[in-house]
Amino acid sequence: MTAAGKDGPSANRPSRSGRDGTLPADARLVAFLRAINVGGHTVKMDRLRGLFQEMGFGDVATFIASGNVIFDAGGAGTADVESIIERHLFEALGYAVTTFARTLDDLAAAAAHTPFERDPEPPGRIYVGFLKHAPDDDARDVLTGLDSDTDTFVVHGRELYWLCRTRFSESRVTGGLLEKTLGMPLTIRNTNTLGRIVAKYGG
Repeated sequence: MTAAGKDGPSANRPSRSGRDGTLPADARLVAFLRAINVGGHTVKMDRLRGLFQEMGFGDVATFIASGNVIFDAGGAGTADVESIIERHLFEALGYAVTTFARTLDDLAAAAAHTPFERDPEPPGRIYVGFLKHAPDDDARDVLTGLDSDTDTFVVHGRELYWLCRTRFSESRVTGGLLEKTLGMPLTIRNTNTLGRIVAKYGG
């Protein structure tokens, strides 16, 4: 049984310190969940929303079925939010779900950032990989070895920008290869999805 089950939702609230410190009480967060609804890890969105409510989060919404959850965290910092979500989802689902939390303001800034001179021609797209922390210089140097006529990568803070000039499925680069190259987990979304989240929930 989780802490929420024992003592009510407030007992399972994350503490108000962490990577980003205390946030405004009305700040909304977005949790990007790694490997949800891929590789046999299927979770219906109504159940996922219920699991977030069990953790004491408010006004929970999901956006498409790829592990994007928008919610109120009551001012908790993103590092604490990530930890409590990862722990609770592991207990509930039986497997690790690495979580990357951003405020909607952070997400808007990430979606608006344009590290490339122009967008690729279709079917190419720009993708954003969310990281726990900024890669060190050694990891960035290794990452440049993946640049090619098809793929170009730029790191900006805790985000990895990927200019893919072909279909995602046709690139020789995969999420697993990027994780191995950087030495850390990540989860990837396309900029269209990020822009839609910001447009719908960022007002």
